[in-house]
Amino acid sequence: MSSFNIEGGVEDEPVSPTGRLFLQAEVDSVINCAVGMKHPIDLESAKAALKDSIMMQHPRFCSLYVKDKHGREHWRKLDEIDLDKHIIEKNMTKDSDHSSSDDDDEETINEYLADLSVSSPLKTDKPLWEIHALKAQKCFILRIHHSLGDGISLMSLFFSCCRQVGHPDELPNIPSASTSVRKRGVFKKMLRFVLMVLLSLVYVLKFVVKTLWVKDEKTVIRGGSGVELWPRKLATAKFKLEDMKLVKKVVHNATINDVLIAVVSSGLTRYLDLQSSKKTKDGLQITGLAMVNIREQPGLQELATLMKNKSSTRWGNQFGFVQLPVYYHKYVNDPLQCVRRAKAMLDRKKLSLEAHFSSRVAQLVMTLLGPKATALLNYMIVCNTSFTISNVIGPQQEIMFAENPITHMRVNLTSLAHAITMHMVFPRCFA
Repeated sequence: MSSFNIEGGVEDEPVSPTGRLFLQAEVDSVINCAVGMKHPIDLESAKAALKDSIMMQHPRFCSLYVKDKHGREHWRKLDEIDLDKHIIEKNMTKDSDHSSSDDDDEETINEYLADLSVSSPLKTDKPLWEIHALKAQKCFILRIHHSLGDGISLMSLFFSCCRQVGHPDELPNIPSASTSVRKRGVFKKMLRFVLMVLLSLVYVLKFVVKTLWVKDEKTVIRGGSGVELWPRKLATAKFKLEDMKLVKKVVHNATINDVLIAVVSSGLTRYLDLQSSKKTKDGLQITGLAMVNIREQPGLQELATLMKNKSSTRWGNQFGFVQLPVYYHKYVNDPLQCVRRAKAMLDRKKLSLEAHFSSRVAQLVMTLLGPKATALLNYMIVCNTSFTISNVIGPQQEIMFAENPITHMRVNLTSLAHAITMHMVFPRCFA
């Protein structure tokens, strides 16, 4: 249902149900993305590139968030965007007596991101995005409200604003998701369908129980109500993609995600050993929460496809939650056993409809009870689990923005009641 903006003479667009959810105080979420540049930042060149980019034509990035007299939320299109209100220059220069190294710059950027995650909501007197320029660290911080879109939408839009290094007129190629299609007989298809139904029922029941009643056991890594307001520490860990590929080749049909979850499981076990004051029981479940893309086509999307209203891969927040249980195991004789456990768990999760169920339930609660009840439900899901994890894969070529090659990216999300959040970016697109 649209409302009419008398002053502008155009119709205001209603905020989507998921957008309304992310605008609630309990889950008010801003995506903070640090983009490192190879050369010093030329702010005027960056403004010119941004002004001519498709981002400035996107309706979500040139609309105000407003409420009508009945309290209904809408997007109100602006005729012109004042980039000076959105691009904020920050002076993070260290003492002149000390030379700044790459490690110092990384620490400064991480500290700045950590501060943003708890203390800086976006103002509603302008479209809900900002770019902070840390010129001394050769870094941009993109701050985009989650109501504008999910990670897939926003990363696809950002990459469409970039160009290939060495080919300034060519857009980055978005890699097509590798979905292997195997020929299966009738019996195997029936068996797979039965497994899908059974696993979906089991995981849906576990999801409901975990959301409403059962919490992870209290440990030094579990968060809870109010944790989203605590001071944050952001650290960067770097893994070689070649090493992860080498490990996955050893375990039959394993994927990078299997190796990633195995690393997380082993790391959390080691951390509990070091930080827990009392002995942790073997086999303790530590539940992670992943936001899973539920579009028909996985991975990053072509922007033209995202912008089609009736497309199954359309723009917006198209995701569902999946709970990822990992376990504390103090003594593991074979490190590859962690990969095998992770693969078995993820294979079952992929076969189930847990992500689609959680998305449908959120839509149903939003329709029947409104955004406040939906926000409370999402907050309970986070409080009852222990950590958040997400990942994204970029284009296959080195990319640049405003003719300045991009060297790294890191992402952080605000307003999560988890003590630990992990965001993985596979950097095969960076100079």
